[in-house]
Amino acid sequence: MQRSAGAGRGRRTAVAGVLGAALALGGLVTGPEQASAHPSPAAGPSRAAADGAGTASPANRQAPPDAAPRAVATGGPVLAAPVAGPGTLPTTAGLQRDLAQVLQDRGLGTLNFAIADGSTGQFLYGSGETTPATPASTTKLLTAVAVLALLPADARISTRVVKGAAPGEITLVGGGDPTLSVLPQDRVQVGGLPVDAESAPASLTELARQTADALKAAGTPTVKLGYDTSLYSGPLLHKENDYANIAPVTPLMADEGKVDPTATIDAPSRYTDPADQATETFAGLLRAQGITVDGKATQVTAAQGAQQLAEVRSPTIPRLVERTLTTSDNTLAEALARQAALAAHKPASFDGGVAAVTETLQKLGVPMDGVVINDGSGLYTGNLISPLVLAKLLSVAASPEHPELRPVLTGLPIAGFTGTLRSRFGASSGAQNAAGIVRAKTGTLGDSGVFTLAGTVVDADGRVLVFAFMNKSVSDGAAARAATDRAVARLAACGCR
Repeated sequence: MQRSAGAGRGRRTAVAGVLGAALALGGLVTGPEQASAHPSPAAGPSRAAADGAGTASPANRQAPPDAAPRAVATGGPVLAAPVAGPGTLPTTAGLQRDLAQVLQDRGLGTLNFAIADGSTGQFLYGSGETTPATPASTTKLLTAVAVLALLPADARISTRVVKGAAPGEITLVGGGDPTLSVLPQDRVQVGGLPVDAESAPASLTELARQTADALKAAGTPTVKLGYDTSLYSGPLLHKENDYANIAPVTPLMADEGKVDPTATIDAPSRYTDPADQATETFAGLLRAQGITVDGKATQVTAAQGAQQLAEVRSPTIPRLVERTLTTSDNTLAEALARQAALAAHKPASFDGGVAAVTETLQKLGVPMDGVVINDGSGLYTGNLISPLVLAKLLSVAASPEHPELRPVLTGLPIAGFTGTLRSRFGASSGAQNAAGIVRAKTGTLGDSGVFTLAGTVVDADGRVLVFAFMNKSVSDGAAARAATDRAVARLAACGCR
């Protein structure tokens, strides 16, 4: 039975308003960025990148013996209720009928897709839904689910300063927080939007102030500075070392290693050695606080149980997940993969992150047969995930059994409004009726002709559905995006019974 467009739109608007309010509670904005006068910035990108770049290990979460216990603030509940609409479940026949025309669009290239019920995960309709395809940045959905499943909601990533091996020596210890920033909070933006207090990054300036206060109190006006990046292992970049829009993956950096901390372009220039650059910036901040730093900082490994002088902490892991998905942040995605590895007692490396994500998703019941992942961000073109796996993953995140995974949904960009969907689902594509109704993670590897979109949509009957559209062999990226948007908009417009 066909539904009237007006009645359906009214129901969609009501449900979208409820979900929109929940999304606002989730704090979709976050961010940092900074730079320094350190030489040798990384060269610009050599190819198109996927759109978009720890928590704390047990050692990072625990206060040292000589430190007073501190309460850890949390990000608060995020969409605590399960995502389920009141509407009737669409039928396979109805979906085939109502989507037939839009799925014939030549702009889609070679298309594999899957549509499922958001609350139960029941598969409803697809084509090539079990065939693995290059996921691009939708890989971040796997990373996000795993890190949320492994870590408590109040976990944060620590950056610390501890005493060194000899008197007058101090060490800056990286804990895996790429969002550590020198910018004041009122200058921090993510995706063109300011951050709220709960999403504000940890401040390197504050860390320097705390350190200087501790040194002055101890009568130590001159120090030798070292820095510790031993938390991570393995290569700093993956097999495809011409990655664009990602910093070398190190546990110590400021503002994601960007040369221009305020840069919002897709592939900003980054420092080739972000740990060294962050340490040099920190040394300058110490000098500004009246501490003399003797010579150039050197790389060291802090002693186990070294006395802590200062500490700053990132936003909570749920807030970092939201930021990662909204802006498709490659550097932050790789940091979260390593935090998942640490929580699963695996090496904090590309391989350790992959193992932790894979094992965690298997335990959650996500079918991982045929899934091949090599990183946490989706930049690697050898990754393979089927549309059905992405749809299943989203339904698990939406299920009432897993409220801890809800930041995956609240972090999804909102069609026409936020993140990587801010300029999509507009009048030029003919998909404007779905603006504000669709929430989805984008994935783009333009040089490989890969364009993906996976997320949630509220249909005309108020039913929440999950979907994954995976396009490949695309010659015109703009046409592929527009055609995909129209297909998802049609899904939103139908009751499909």
